[in-house]
Amino acid sequence: GKLPFCAMGVSSVIHPKNPHVPTMHFNYRYFEIEEADGTKQWWFGGGTDLTPTYLNEEDAVHFHKTLKEACDKHDLKLYPKYKKWCDDYFYIKHRGERRGIGGIFFDDVDSPSKEEVFQFVKSCAKAVVPCYIPIVKKHCHDSFTPEEKLWQQIRRGRYVEFNLIYDRGTKFGLLTPGSRIESILMSLPLTARWEYMHTPPESSKEAEILEVLRNPRDWVH
Repeated sequence: GKLPFCAMGVSSVIHPKNPHVPTMHFNYRYFEIEEADGTKQWWFGGGTDLTPTYLNEEDAVHFHKTLKEACDKHDLKLYPKYKKWCDDYFYIKHRGERRGIGGIFFDDVDSPSKEEVFQFVKSCAKAVVPCYIPIVKKHCHDSFTPEEKLWQQIRRGRYVEFNLIYDRGTKFGLLTPGSRIESILMSLPLTARWEYMHTPPESSKEAEILEVLRNPRDWVH
């Protein structure tokens, strides 16, 4: 049946023009549902993840270490748990690859207490700028070729496939009466591309990132 609910959150997706600057997404949210007897159920969810067009191992390590430091302030078990959850969640099943190189992701978290989870979520949110902006500054003036731009557009096609087929947030938004469709689809890139049966050459930079997307790495040990 229908139950009163409250949902709030902050979400951001950045799709840079330069293919050497990774796409970054973060979302942190809170849900509350009132049962028929008046009791309330609540939970937090969210995460931060990175989707590079080309692999830069130094950037990947920096990104994951910054998120790990935010998690470790609260519990040393959180980062490995939510890192794996992120790798498993952003999986494009029909492609056999992840959307990106991961980060952290969690949902339906309702313990140990509302205040403790809220403090954890705030730590994660505060880590967004330090984990990502240094990467942007490092690469925003990098030169790139038309071929590298084409590969970026093909990877953005994969981003679209995940968001429209698998993403829980997109599905939830589209099923919510009176929702703003433009806000739900704001995560999609301005442009994307699909190439029939496209396979990058072996030992190429494009093949290198595909290997990581198919076999996630531990970036912090």
